[in-house]
Amino acid sequence: MMGAPGDIGRRGLLAAGGLALLGPGVPARAQAPGGNTIRLGVLTDMSGPYRDPTGPGSAACTQQAAAEMANRGLTVEILQADHQNKPDVGANIARQWYDQGVDAIVDVPTSSVALAINGIAREKNKVFLNSGAATSDLTGPACSPNTIHFTYDTYMLAKGTGAALAKAGGDTWFFITADYAFGHALQRDTSRFVEAAGGKVLGAARYPFPATTDFSAFLLQAQASRAKVLGLANAGTDAATCIKQAREFGLTRNMKVAGLLLSFMEVHSLGLPTAQGLVLTEPFYWDLNDRTRAFAERVRPRMPGQAMPAQVQAGCYGVALHYLKAVADMGAAQAKADGRAAVARMKAMPTDDDAFGQGRIREDGRKIHPTYLFEVKKPEESRGQWDYLKVVGTTPAEEAFRPLAEGGCPLVRS
Repeated sequence: MMGAPGDIGRRGLLAAGGLALLGPGVPARAQAPGGNTIRLGVLTDMSGPYRDPTGPGSAACTQQAAAEMANRGLTVEILQADHQNKPDVGANIARQWYDQGVDAIVDVPTSSVALAINGIAREKNKVFLNSGAATSDLTGPACSPNTIHFTYDTYMLAKGTGAALAKAGGDTWFFITADYAFGHALQRDTSRFVEAAGGKVLGAARYPFPATTDFSAFLLQAQASRAKVLGLANAGTDAATCIKQAREFGLTRNMKVAGLLLSFMEVHSLGLPTAQGLVLTEPFYWDLNDRTRAFAERVRPRMPGQAMPAQVQAGCYGVALHYLKAVADMGAAQAKADGRAAVARMKAMPTDDDAFGQGRIREDGRKIHPTYLFEVKKPEESRGQWDYLKVVGTTPAEEAFRPLAEGGCPLVRS
């Protein structure tokens, strides 16, 4: 569990090579850093259902980005905190961090927390570098000149997995949905693609998040619906638990399970005998190409248990690296003084990193890159640990995300 924001005494300060990793909060009387010192706060899930695909790995990948910018004349301090998937906790930490000299907040899985941080960053003219939250509203009605939405969103996930399954014959769906902003948005966006393909949504069950571990009642509702596809509008350990319990109850004999935000780390947790045949959409996989493999090997020594990085963690690397490039380009003093100007510079510069390749950031803050439909390998297809996925489809960058004109972002000029 995290300490109270402002309490650093028990954890101390670890520093090496111009990098600093602080404990759960900044000192209560912290002085705003001057000169070329940039502070990044990794606000993430360190203890809950999203810990494995985000958490300490997100902090490690942010450190990697800082290390790669060490020759650009910047000193980067990195803080980390656990928002416990609670908007009030996350908002309290964010306000204290921004007030005490943090220049940008990174990651923030859990859409309800991210929406709160989005407003605070705008209010205080700081920077929010989102990787972990999925709601497409961050580049829609809630878009902000202070926020970048980097890795994925509910529209992308719905189109990549939902549309593909609907077109392949999965024309009736039942959803099990986490009852908060992310789950609602993912069910909404997937339903749109299913219905556009001529399919029907036969029902849905919302469950309390993050307080649910037994999904049997919801799975029985899904089974009774006689839908062809069980859409899991959840993520992390919740998605893994649903898949395990669905197999135990025999649902998978007659229903296709669609993990709409099933990540590489959930596949690792489930194991190939359980996860084989599942499909998922991601913009990053460590074994996708030479550049992704090179990035994975560089960051592995920093990762918990030397695990391969997952997509959100890689997104923290990509978005932090691009932000620091923009800071180096415009000057640290100007970037620290004006978060909107820093985000504007990020949008003006093309993106390029080893995790996602070349891309760009649109006017609404949406990062654009290709996405991939993966199928989980059978155990006999795997070459060993971490070799879990194979590409079965690719969506080009300009087609993967919601069209700019359809999002309703006030920043977009008509």
